[in-house]
Amino acid sequence: MPRLVFEFDPPERFVAGTVGEPGQRTFFLQARGDGRTTSVALEKQQVSVLAERVEVLLDEVLRRTVGQANVPGVIPAEVEDTAPLDVPIEEEFRVGTMALAWDGDDEVVVIEAQAITEDDGETDEDEPPLIEGDEGPPLLRVRLSGTVARAFAKRALAVVSAGRPPCPFCGGPLDAGGHVCPRANGYRR
Repeated sequence: MPRLVFEFDPPERFVAGTVGEPGQRTFFLQARGDGRTTSVALEKQQVSVLAERVEVLLDEVLRRTVGQANVPGVIPAEVEDTAPLDVPIEEEFRVGTMALAWDGDDEVVVIEAQAITEDDGETDEDEPPLIEGDEGPPLLRVRLSGTVARAFAKRALAVVSAGRPPCPFCGGPLDAGGHVCPRANGYRR
C-alpha cells in the first residue's frame, strides 16, 4: 500500500494547539485546506523545538538574502491566529520524525511530520530515504509563506509556555498542589 501523504500547499490554516488541562495536555499540529482538516499528535518538546527551529530558519534566510526574501522580521497583527483548534479533532497519527526546509525557488518553509514507527531512533545508513510512492508511514507536509511560518512559530511557543508554571528553584513544572522539589531535598514546595 502506498504511503499516505496529507499535503497542504498552502494550507488555509496551520497551527499548534492543545486539548486538556495543563499537566494532562495533548499537543496537536492541525492543517486545514480544501475542505479537509488533518490533526496529528506530538509531544510538547517536539512543538517547542519545531517552533524554535522555524524562527532560526527564517532569521537565517533573512540574513543570507540580506533582507530580500519575502520573510517578515515581525508578524503583522492581522496574521496572528489565536482561535482554538478546529473540532472535531481526529488524530490521524502520532508524530515521530519531523523535517524542516526552506524552498528558495518558491520562498516557502516546508514542514514534514511523519508518523512514529517501531524503529524510530534506530538508523540504518544503508537504507535510502523514502520518496513519494514508496511504502512508509503516513506523512503530513505543509508549505508556508514566511509570514505564516513566523505566525505559526509565535503561536506554538505561546501554546508551549501556557502550561504549568515552572518551580522557581528547580525549573520543573508545578502542579496545583505543588511538587516534590529535588533542590529542597525532597520536600514539597
